[in-house]
Amino acid sequence: MTLVGSSKAGAMAVETTGFEPPSGGSETGPRGVQAEGELPVGQAAEPTVSIVIPAKNEARNLPHVLQKLPEDCELILVDGNSTDDTIAVAQSLRPDITIVNQTRGGKGNALACGFAASKGDFIVMIDADGSNDPGEIPRFIDALRRGAHFAKGSRFVSGGGSDDITFIRRIGNFWLNKIVNVLYGTNYTDLCYGYNAFRRECLDAMRLPATDLRGEDGAMLWGDGFEVETLINVRIAKEGLRVTEIPSFETARHFGASNLNAISDGIRVLRTIHSERKGLKRKVVRERKAARNAAEATWSEADGALLQLGEEFG
Repeated sequence: MTLVGSSKAGAMAVETTGFEPPSGGSETGPRGVQAEGELPVGQAAEPTVSIVIPAKNEARNLPHVLQKLPEDCELILVDGNSTDDTIAVAQSLRPDITIVNQTRGGKGNALACGFAASKGDFIVMIDADGSNDPGEIPRFIDALRRGAHFAKGSRFVSGGGSDDITFIRRIGNFWLNKIVNVLYGTNYTDLCYGYNAFRRECLDAMRLPATDLRGEDGAMLWGDGFEVETLINVRIAKEGLRVTEIPSFETARHFGASNLNAISDGIRVLRTIHSERKGLKRKVVRERKAARNAAEATWSEADGALLQLGEEFG
């Protein structure tokens, strides 16, 4: 594929522990994970790309996003029951766009619906409010082509920044980020940022709530809200996948107000970190038990072989 504005120099590497970062970003994630090849064996030299855009009442912001996206990608706009002209504007700007209606509420569900509808080898998730720069997409794609499973945007590495994040959100992001790095052995610099790209096989690691499930009395399921970004980052880390952070600059949204609530959504993020940690402990216990069983089986086989040899040569 051809992406306008690709620039390797625009994505600066930063030093992290346990990795040798490829050009285009800084390596992070679980320490000591070994890198894989640039592209899986058998994958086409030119991977297809899907861009998923969750949107709710973003008609005035969409021109600042859709007109800057590459022409040769699959575009999927997931509409969250907009009451303005979001769908009409999207179709007028990009007649090739696929419109998907989300099945529950929240950004997490919108992303899950978009991922389920996508067909690309690489999937990009970008906001519809114009705060993410579409011109940075080539950096993300380049990182995936060079071997990363997950290319994670960061406002807090060299070359990144934000005109939008408030003081409260910045402090909250800092401490939540620190907690995740301590608990999961990661080197993330920006936990709660939604501009990312990943290889399609990462969907199995993310395990987002199925789109056809229904919450009680129409309620959102866990993972349907803004906690989805943390949920994805933690599960990618738990699977030991290779992550590259990409410098990204976030501008203020052009029109309207964000649906993010720093306090309530921050609590959901903290609960997500705690819940996933418990799941990790159970996984470690299972893996250790399986390892012990395998070791015991190996010793039993070895004992049997020695006894047989003794009988044959005794």
